[in-house]
Amino acid sequence: MNEYQTITGDDSVARDGTIKLHDAAGFEGMRKAGRLAAEVLDALVPHVVPGVTTQEIDDIVFAAMRAGGGIPATMNYRGYTKSCCTSINHVVCHGIPGDKALKEGDIVNIDVTPIVDGWHGDTSRMFTVGKVPIKAQRLIDVTHECLMRGIEQVKPGNRLGDVSHAIQSHAEANRYSVVRDFCGHGLGRLFHDAPEVIHAGEPGTGPEFRPGMFFTIEPMINLGRPGVKVLDDGWTAVTRDRKLSAQFEHSVGVTEDGVEIFTASPKGLDRPPF
Repeated sequence: MNEYQTITGDDSVARDGTIKLHDAAGFEGMRKAGRLAAEVLDALVPHVVPGVTTQEIDDIVFAAMRAGGGIPATMNYRGYTKSCCTSINHVVCHGIPGDKALKEGDIVNIDVTPIVDGWHGDTSRMFTVGKVPIKAQRLIDVTHECLMRGIEQVKPGNRLGDVSHAIQSHAEANRYSVVRDFCGHGLGRLFHDAPEVIHAGEPGTGPEFRPGMFFTIEPMINLGRPGVKVLDDGWTAVTRDRKLSAQFEHSVGVTEDGVEIFTASPKGLDRPPF
């Protein structure tokens, strides 16, 4: 059974398995970090085109974070050396930027987490490279719908399983599958914390939502089967059947009567086509 811990002011925090409940200052910190995260992804829109390399994207992300007063949480995190993750086509998550150039018809998830004044704003978004196949666009659309249906379940008194069930039922109704190997997570002044946010499950199960909880919801939805494997680099996760995968992620907070999305796009660019 999960324990809850109230965090106020400058209280120290530790990854101790407790679910943190934050005060108004925490919400303000997450708004700043979340807004910068969304602004960084907004800034990428004109640059995600055929011929651009994922390293060039990473360079833009780094510069945008620094200009906005943040630093990338991923850089030097457990040996990871880049400012973002770039996951193309059948890459489910944690794709490492490098010399690979995007080509017409690719879909790519870009995942960013700036740290602003000690707070983490974690978000990812799908981008389309030129004109993409109908099946790819539909996968993107349904994945975004899964995310938003999950977020709709976040309110005091509901449980994490309500989010899981909303995502799984919508994905499977559209004949897609939900990745089980990765999940959302608590965050705030820590990058990864309790609770784990599973994207498939039974309603009415799991920890209860209480005001002040901060966490990510980040469903990974596959065109084929849910199985994934991690490549030899120790990070890049791909679909075992090599079929397309899509993901969207928001950082959210539980309010007294519902949910606040910290990482919504200021320009309304939450999903393509932009």
